[in-house]
Amino acid sequence: MLPISFSAFILSACFLTKGNCISYDELKELKTEFAINLYRHISEAENRTNLVVSPASVAVSLELLQFGAQGNTFTELQDALGYNIHDQSAQDFLRTVYEGVTDSSQGTVVQLACSFFVDAGTQLSPHFTAHAARWANSSLQQTNFTDPNRTTAQIQEWITSNLADGDVRGMLLETARSSLSQVALVSTMYFRSTWQKKFSLMDTQMLPFTTSEGSTLKVPTMHHTAEVNYGQFQTAALEAFSVVELPFLGEKHSMFLVLPSHKRTPLSQIESHLSAKDITLWANSLKRTKMDIFLPRFSIQSLFDLKTVFSALGIKDAFDPITANFKGISDQDSLYISEAIHKAEIEITEDGTKASGATAMVLLKRSRTPIFKADRPFTFFLRQASTGSVLFIGRVTNPS
Repeated sequence: MLPISFSAFILSACFLTKGNCISYDELKELKTEFAINLYRHISEAENRTNLVVSPASVAVSLELLQFGAQGNTFTELQDALGYNIHDQSAQDFLRTVYEGVTDSSQGTVVQLACSFFVDAGTQLSPHFTAHAARWANSSLQQTNFTDPNRTTAQIQEWITSNLADGDVRGMLLETARSSLSQVALVSTMYFRSTWQKKFSLMDTQMLPFTTSEGSTLKVPTMHHTAEVNYGQFQTAALEAFSVVELPFLGEKHSMFLVLPSHKRTPLSQIESHLSAKDITLWANSLKRTKMDIFLPRFSIQSLFDLKTVFSALGIKDAFDPITANFKGISDQDSLYISEAIHKAEIEITEDGTKASGATAMVLLKRSRTPIFKADRPFTFFLRQASTGSVLFIGRVTNPS
């Protein structure tokens, strides 16, 4: 299971200005802040469980909706994302981001895609259609919502084609089966790569991991010694934690691991202080250090109903059949979001992708090299180096 995600927004029919110029650095920070806010609200709802979310996949859907939103619906989307999609500087920056997340080179495959599934009887605004066709590898596809089984099969076929070997089971678009459905907005994020320096399968062994509940269990734990970017920090509450960056092949993308320095420190106390400025600080201040890295193999699948999360982010009118204003998408009917679903999956193994075969049980010799040992809950995020865009963010509380 590779780092992939799926977001779906169902817009149903209810029969009842441009922004200021914003700098590149400000946009980088706003994109990262949205990723953290989204993750924070999801993680609070999910409490102590493993989870993974793709902010990139969710954001591209909200951006497309912003192109067609008006009035307070538009304002709420703008406030949640932190930027106005009609701002030319925002569009220029985001195109740079999305060019980087639709790139495949040096053994890395990155693909962000988005599609509007439109009922054949719905007339879309030409202005919106023009924007949608040019945005982030987007496409417009006609379907027939009065034939719900065929529509669902068409949507899932598109998802499968964009997620390669991703698993779309569980992605039931219930509202797509309603005769009121007019538009389904679906976005996917797919990432496959290998580590810049692979972990050796022969060095993987069963080692203890202390879960968030305090129990200890043995899990397959990868190991290697390598020069990595590493740093130690403190929160405002003086809770110490360490950060290590593990690059993927080509170093265009990397995974950051955030680990409390003391086993007594709950991961939530570190996560509560996360900010965009922190992540920028880490990326710029980590030092090259030769280290022993111990990282459990882990595989996570997460499925979320985003309605509650979006409401916490201030996006409320879009879900209300009375107040939603998507007249920029279609004047024909009053559209509103009736369903918002997100699914993300990630698997981390010795080579960075799927691995097969038995795990060898070996003993490691003692070393005076500094150690980063993820033997307790930790946060991870997968980041695009050039733009700072967070493609995936999540946490591991129990890797078994």
